[in-house]
Amino acid sequence: MAEIKTDPRILRTRKLIMDSFIELSGKKEFKDITVKDITAEAMINRATFYYHFEDIYDLLEKVLSEVLLINLKGHDFQESDLNEKSLIIIFKAITDFQLSLSNRCHRGYEDTIARIVREQLEIIFYKMLLKQNRSEEDESLKITAVILSWGIYGASAEWRRHSKNTPPEEYIKKAMPYVMSGIKMASKH
Repeated sequence: MAEIKTDPRILRTRKLIMDSFIELSGKKEFKDITVKDITAEAMINRATFYYHFEDIYDLLEKVLSEVLLINLKGHDFQESDLNEKSLIIIFKAITDFQLSLSNRCHRGYEDTIARIVREQLEIIFYKMLLKQNRSEEDESLKITAVILSWGIYGASAEWRRHSKNTPPEEYIKKAMPYVMSGIKMASKH
């Protein structure tokens, strides 16, 4: 099957819309940003906006997902083992992501941000667990990926609220012996 190439103009326009949204989010709260604001900032028409995004919430979700993936620095985690080093890298990326959003997306959108982070982490952890356990798709691995994604996200939120003076790597290392022993036990079953 031939790979479908996306027109570079479409990619540029999509990036322009996303960049315009990010620029506006530095000036206004999300709830105050309108499609009209975005189209004016990007110098495009409404039809172009709606060609790329269903609505402003779809745009928010796509921007957050992309920013998160950038924070994960393109690591190919599905090729990595689920170990202390990879968990620390992921935790650091999540805390960096949350800090980068602290001035942009305010309290009313924490649930959206949390869901996006957990969904992305769940995918990453599931692929790592599949590789490490060399097994077919397995419901127990999916459940483990969910637990890890919620746990890492929850720890990053807790770090943000109470421990920002401690480097994230130092913060998460305290839990690593317990997390890793649990992962090793799960791999034996």
